[in-house]
Amino acid sequence: MNKKVSALEKLKFNGAKLPHHVAIIMDGNGRWAKKRGLPRVAGHNEGIKSVRAVVEAASDLEIKVLTLYTFSKENWYRPKAEVSALMRLLVSTIRKEIEELTEKNVQLKAIGNIEELPEQAYRELLSGIEQTKHNTGLVLNLALSYSGRQEVIDAVREIAQKVKAGILQPEEIGEQVFSAHLHTYDLPDPDLLIRTSGESRISNFLLWQIAYAEIYVTQTLWPDFRKDEFHNAILNYLSRERRFGRVSEQIVQNATG
Repeated sequence: MNKKVSALEKLKFNGAKLPHHVAIIMDGNGRWAKKRGLPRVAGHNEGIKSVRAVVEAASDLEIKVLTLYTFSKENWYRPKAEVSALMRLLVSTIRKEIEELTEKNVQLKAIGNIEELPEQAYRELLSGIEQTKHNTGLVLNLALSYSGRQEVIDAVREIAQKVKAGILQPEEIGEQVFSAHLHTYDLPDPDLLIRTSGESRISNFLLWQIAYAEIYVTQTLWPDFRKDEFHNAILNYLSRERRFGRVSEQIVQNATG
């Protein structure tokens, strides 16, 4: 066992406050393939190995939710051949991994406009969700055909309809009410947002939910992001002081009672 994993396990054993929800923007598959003179789909295929490794690592650490930015609404504008390859990869991956997810007590969920997926991908996704719905371990939440802005717009429309129907009064609308109309209504907000490949942008991902998330950016391309990299991100998170607008003294005072 390497020193980094040992340090993480020690912190966990000593009651360190590990993140409940980790969200990852998985970036760099295309660049990984290009550096090796391979087609872009080769990077996506290699990236599945990273997904498998990170899911295992998160499950071992008893993290409650892992949300992966799998396919954005904007990704539909990519070349048709690449989109088709990604959808086939989604289908084959769910089929291959669903048994192991069940064995590891992982529950599969999805957010986004998943009805926009091709029929086969949509059916396979729903099947995976159904097969794992009673699992009580890690929630593996896939963001598919997802747009943070569209999610906010959808929530506003739902709330507006309830106000119009007299179900909800304008003065009743607050953060909890708004959050209850988001795709992640039944999940905690992310504590940690990881972005691979060195890009420093949010890319329309969980715009409301990451208001107080710690952000960790690594130069590592997603296909090279494995357990050690995930552990590094968690260790970095644990080294930070989360103040939520308060000062350090208040955090210490609250922690000591």
